[in-house]
Amino acid sequence: MGDAKQPPHDLSSLRIERADRGGGSRGRLGLWAILALAVVVAAAAGWWWASARAVASVMVAPVREQAGAGSSAVLNASGYVTARRRATISAKVTGKVTEVHVEEGMAIREGQVLARLDDSLARRALALEEAQRDSAKASLAETEARLTLAAVSLRRTSDLVAQEVSSKADLDAAKAEHDALAARLDFEREQVKVAERGVAIRSQELEDTVVRAPFGGVVVSKDAQPGEMISPISAGGGFTRTGICTVVDMASLEIEVDVNESYIQRVEAKQRVEAILDAYPDWRIPASVIAVIPTADRQKATVRVRIAFDGPDPRILPDMGVKVAFLSGAHDAARASVPRYYVPQAAVRRDGDRDVVFVLANGRVERRAVKTGTVSGSDVEIVGGVAAGERVVVEGPQSLGDGARAVAR
Repeated sequence: MGDAKQPPHDLSSLRIERADRGGGSRGRLGLWAILALAVVVAAAAGWWWASARAVASVMVAPVREQAGAGSSAVLNASGYVTARRRATISAKVTGKVTEVHVEEGMAIREGQVLARLDDSLARRALALEEAQRDSAKASLAETEARLTLAAVSLRRTSDLVAQEVSSKADLDAAKAEHDALAARLDFEREQVKVAERGVAIRSQELEDTVVRAPFGGVVVSKDAQPGEMISPISAGGGFTRTGICTVVDMASLEIEVDVNESYIQRVEAKQRVEAILDAYPDWRIPASVIAVIPTADRQKATVRVRIAFDGPDPRILPDMGVKVAFLSGAHDAARASVPRYYVPQAAVRRDGDRDVVFVLANGRVERRAVKTGTVSGSDVEIVGGVAAGERVVVEGPQSLGDGARAVAR
């Protein structure tokens, strides 16, 4: 009984079923999924880290502070600098240019010789008139001498007639001779006057060959050269010039602007104006209204306004573009005590229904909502939101956001 045989072990229990062998493949797939997820997480972290370290290059401009003014702009307009005294200088006569004494940019004074024309014919004509005048004067002197002799002869004949030595016929003849010479003398005196007037005319014609400046100013255009023909009347074609040069009186520069007729009631004579040249956007020029031209342009529905600069300046040139702000005359004490801040118009961005600026500080930009005020040249007034000396972004990437890292270039 004790040595009864045990049943053999069942080796089938150690067999691996086919379904169990498939579990290894699923394990490997899970491992690959975990690795892929780790790669994605690492890439996202790298992108975030790179984005956090990305630095945008931006152009900045300081916030400019201007002391408050006692008057504010009631109207803005644009126009051009014009000269009240501007002339293309020509000669009075037609002739060939022999000398030109001016160049562009030259300052000239009144009466200065600008050019000369060929005067050979005028000189000969003057010499002829002077000879005729001298001849008339010589004839006049001869007649005066003959009249003096006739007067002596008349007195002598009169005495002889009184003494009954000569006849009355001799007296009549002497008297007729005297009267004829007296009449001839008066005629020759008039002839001398005519000759002198002829000399004056020829002298003026000679003088007209010299072109002089009618007023002082600056030459802005040289229009003729020696050898060219010039005429005060346009002869057509391109062979005859009508002027020597163009002169501008810089002391007569003023501003002309066209104001929409709907706002012309805001402008009046002697009103203060602040002018800004397009060439110097940071230079505010004091000026005042000269006059409102009492007529409107029906094509543009505008009224022309003349504005005078308070003083001349060599930087102001004819035909420069200019923007003007017509100032109110009412004193505003509160506004006068409040400083005004200006930034370039390019620094203001539109975000929905609000204006915003980006302020660069400590290597990052800060987005601030602001309210804009009056426009002054290329700058715009910012009412609150910024302080003097802060730097605002004028040019940068469109994707610039609040808190982004940036560096000024």
